[in-house]
Amino acid sequence: MIILALDTCVDACSVALVQDGRTLAAISEPMHRGHQERLAPMVAEAFATASLKPGALDRVAVTIGPGSFTGLRVGVAFAKAMALALDIPCVGIGTLEALALSAGPGFVAACLDARRGRVYLQAFADGRAVMAPDILDIDVAAARIAELWSGGHALLAGSGAPVVAGVLPHARVDPDRVPDPIVIARLAEGRDAAVPPRPLYLRAPDAKLPGGKALGE
Repeated sequence: MIILALDTCVDACSVALVQDGRTLAAISEPMHRGHQERLAPMVAEAFATASLKPGALDRVAVTIGPGSFTGLRVGVAFAKAMALALDIPCVGIGTLEALALSAGPGFVAACLDARRGRVYLQAFADGRAVMAPDILDIDVAAARIAELWSGGHALLAGSGAPVVAGVLPHARVDPDRVPDPIVIARLAEGRDAAVPPRPLYLRAPDAKLPGGKALGE
């Protein structure tokens, strides 16, 4: 199975082509914005590196959030359009799951800055989720991490990690870690492709409509 994996939900744009667990191409570029402009060229570069044509794909995988609203929509729209054009499945993978499982074994709290004193949080123990993805105030997130940690190695990963670092003084903190597209492909290989990906926002967007109403109201 050949899988194209994409992530545009965090401060990076990442692409990988993986065939039956073997990496054919992988590209990741740090960026706060500009995912829309870079994603298609990076995908084209990955195909060129792997000496493949898009028609060789069996599946497209994409992170579905939480994360940047704009980046999330860019990735999901691109993945769905490509899957539709090629008549292949498109699989959604949670950003926090991909982030945590990119960090290896042990206790990993995937934590992304959600602004306004909140973080997106999901914790894993040796690759197994011990809570659902959530958006929490910083003090509540710290308490949740302390409650779920059962001792041993601990890693706080993602852009929100520094603000909760004090809860586990001996934990390793990796604020620059982003989801590995190779891990996204590996996760997608074993997922049910019958349900198309849907964005996981966890909070309302900051953008306002005329009159001050939030989008979605």
